[in-house]
Amino acid sequence: MTEEESKVKCDAIRQIAYELHVYLGTGYLEKVYENGLAHRLSKAGFNVKTQVPIKVCDEDGYVIGDYIVDMLVDGIVIELKAVSALQNAHIAQTINYLSAMKIDYGMLINFGSPKFESRKLARPRLSPPEPPALCG
Repeated sequence: MTEEESKVKCDAIRQIAYELHVYLGTGYLEKVYENGLAHRLSKAGFNVKTQVPIKVCDEDGYVIGDYIVDMLVDGIVIELKAVSALQNAHIAQTINYLSAMKIDYGMLINFGSPKFESRKLARPRLSPPEPPALCG
Protein backbone atom coordinates (compact mmCIF):
# COMPACT_ATOMS: atom_id res chain seq x y z
CA MET A 1 0.00 0.00 0.00
CA THR A 2 1.34 3.43 -0.88
CA GLU A 3 1.68 6.22 1.63
CA GLU A 4 -1.14 8.11 -0.10
CA GLU A 5 -3.47 5.08 0.03
CA SER A 6 -2.69 4.62 3.71
CA LYS A 7 -3.39 8.31 4.36
CA VAL A 8 -6.83 8.07 2.74
CA LYS A 9 -7.69 4.90 4.70
CA CYS A 10 -6.35 6.28 7.98
CA ASP A 11 -8.32 9.51 7.52
CA ALA A 12 -11.52 7.51 6.98
CA ILE A 13 -10.80 5.25 9.97
CA ARG A 14 -10.03 8.29 12.14
CA GLN A 15 -13.32 9.95 11.16
CA ILE A 16 -15.35 6.83 11.96
CA ALA A 17 -13.51 6.44 15.29
CA TYR A 18 -14.12 10.11 16.09
CA GLU A 19 -17.85 9.74 15.42
CA LEU A 20 -17.94 6.70 17.72
CA HIS A 21 -16.10 8.70 20.39
CA VAL A 22 -18.65 11.50 20.12
CA TYR A 23 -21.52 9.02 20.33
CA LEU A 24 -20.23 6.93 23.27
CA GLY A 25 -18.14 9.45 25.16
CA THR A 26 -15.57 8.18 27.65
CA GLY A 27 -15.81 5.65 30.44
CA TYR A 28 -16.38 2.33 28.71
CA LEU A 29 -13.93 -0.55 28.63
CA GLU A 30 -11.67 -0.79 25.60
CA LYS A 31 -13.63 -3.83 24.33
CA VAL A 32 -16.80 -1.75 23.91
CA TYR A 33 -14.94 0.73 21.70
CA GLU A 34 -13.34 -2.14 19.78
CA ASN A 35 -16.71 -3.75 19.12
CA GLY A 36 -18.26 -0.44 18.10
CA LEU A 37 -15.39 0.53 15.82
CA ALA A 38 -15.28 -2.91 14.18
CA HIS A 39 -19.03 -2.70 13.54
CA ARG A 40 -18.90 0.78 12.05
CA LEU A 41 -15.81 0.05 9.93
CA SER A 42 -17.40 -3.14 8.57
CA LYS A 43 -20.57 -1.20 7.69
CA ALA A 44 -18.36 1.30 5.84
CA GLY A 45 -16.89 -1.49 3.70
CA PHE A 46 -13.56 -2.07 5.43
CA ASN A 47 -12.13 -5.57 5.88
CA VAL A 48 -11.89 -5.82 9.69
CA LYS A 49 -10.21 -8.49 11.79
CA THR A 50 -10.16 -8.20 15.57
CA GLN A 51 -7.87 -9.75 18.18
CA VAL A 52 -5.28 -10.85 15.61
CA PRO A 53 -2.61 -13.12 17.14
CA ILE A 54 1.02 -12.53 16.24
CA LYS A 55 4.25 -14.24 17.22
CA VAL A 56 7.62 -12.56 17.64
CA CYS A 57 10.55 -14.76 16.72
CA ASP A 58 14.27 -14.71 17.23
CA GLU A 59 16.57 -14.67 14.19
CA ASP A 60 16.45 -18.47 13.97
CA GLY A 61 12.63 -18.62 14.05
CA TYR A 62 12.33 -19.54 17.73
CA VAL A 63 9.14 -18.02 19.21
CA ILE A 64 10.05 -15.52 21.92
CA GLY A 65 6.69 -13.82 22.35
CA ASP A 66 3.00 -13.96 21.60
CA TYR A 67 0.87 -10.86 21.26
CA ILE A 68 -2.60 -9.88 20.11
CA VAL A 69 -3.22 -6.86 17.91
CA ASP A 70 -6.57 -5.18 18.58
CA MET A 71 -7.53 -4.75 14.93
CA LEU A 72 -6.22 -5.21 11.42
CA VAL A 73 -8.20 -3.04 9.01
CA ASP A 74 -7.41 -3.24 5.30
CA GLY A 75 -3.76 -3.94 6.09
CA ILE A 76 -3.46 -1.23 8.75
CA VAL A 77 -2.75 -2.16 12.38
CA ILE A 78 -5.13 -0.44 14.80
CA GLU A 79 -4.22 -0.37 18.49
CA LEU A 80 -6.97 0.90 20.78
CA LYS A 81 -6.72 2.41 24.22
CA ALA A 82 -9.24 3.66 26.77
CA VAL A 83 -6.87 5.65 28.98
CA SER A 84 -6.77 9.23 30.23
CA ALA A 85 -3.85 10.08 27.90
CA LEU A 86 -1.64 8.29 25.41
CA GLN A 87 1.86 7.51 26.63
CA ASN A 88 5.13 6.88 24.79
CA ALA A 89 4.82 3.20 25.77
CA HIS A 90 1.58 2.97 23.75
CA ILE A 91 3.35 4.38 20.70
CA ALA A 92 6.27 1.96 21.15
CA GLN A 93 3.84 -0.96 21.50
CA THR A 94 2.11 -0.10 18.23
CA ILE A 95 5.39 0.41 16.36
CA ASN A 96 6.62 -2.96 17.66
CA TYR A 97 3.46 -4.60 16.30
CA LEU A 98 4.15 -3.01 12.91
CA SER A 99 7.72 -4.31 12.96
CA ALA A 100 6.74 -7.82 14.08
CA MET A 101 4.04 -8.07 11.41
CA LYS A 102 6.12 -6.28 8.75
CA ILE A 103 3.22 -3.90 8.14
CA ASP A 104 4.08 -0.34 7.14
CA TYR A 105 1.23 1.66 8.69
CA GLY A 106 -0.78 1.67 11.86
CA MET A 107 -2.93 3.83 14.06
CA LEU A 108 -3.12 4.35 17.79
CA ILE A 109 -6.57 5.51 18.89
CA ASN A 110 -7.56 6.53 22.42
CA PHE A 111 -11.20 6.62 23.48
CA GLY A 112 -10.51 7.28 27.19
CA SER A 113 -9.79 10.99 27.02
CA PRO A 114 -12.54 13.62 26.71
CA LYS A 115 -10.52 14.96 23.76
CA PHE A 116 -10.29 12.39 20.96
CA GLU A 117 -6.72 11.21 20.35
CA SER A 118 -5.38 9.35 17.33
CA ARG A 119 -1.96 8.97 15.79
CA LYS A 120 -0.90 7.52 12.47
CA LEU A 121 2.33 5.59 12.81
CA ALA A 122 4.75 4.13 10.29
CA ARG A 123 7.13 1.20 10.64
CA PRO A 124 10.68 2.50 10.89
CA ARG A 125 12.94 1.69 7.97
CA LEU A 126 15.84 0.11 9.80
CA SER A 127 19.12 -0.99 8.37
CA PRO A 128 20.16 -4.55 9.30
CA PRO A 129 19.62 -6.32 11.59
CA GLU A 130 15.95 -6.71 10.75
CA PRO A 131 13.36 -6.26 13.52
CA PRO A 132 11.80 -9.40 15.03
CA ALA A 133 9.67 -11.26 12.52
CA LEU A 134 6.52 -13.31 12.54
CA CYS A 135 7.16 -17.01 12.85
CA GLY A 136 6.30 -19.60 10.23
